[in-house]
Amino acid sequence: MLNRDQELWAVALWVEKNHGAAGPAHMAEQVKRLANEGDEAGVETWKAIAGRFDQLNCQNATN
Repeated sequence: MLNRDQELWAVALWVEKNHGAAGPAHMAEQVKRLANEGDEAGVETWKAIAGRFDQLNCQNATN
């Protein structure tokens, strides 16, 4: 069973694999949709995913 941090990394990797360079736009859409729905926990989750996505891209740029 995955812990919360592992789940967030898994989603970040999924976004990278399935959306590539369009990943930031996809994540921004999720944040906007959830904000409009008043789902603050969902907004915070996608912000955490976006932070991990950014870390992935920084690591990939240096390798």
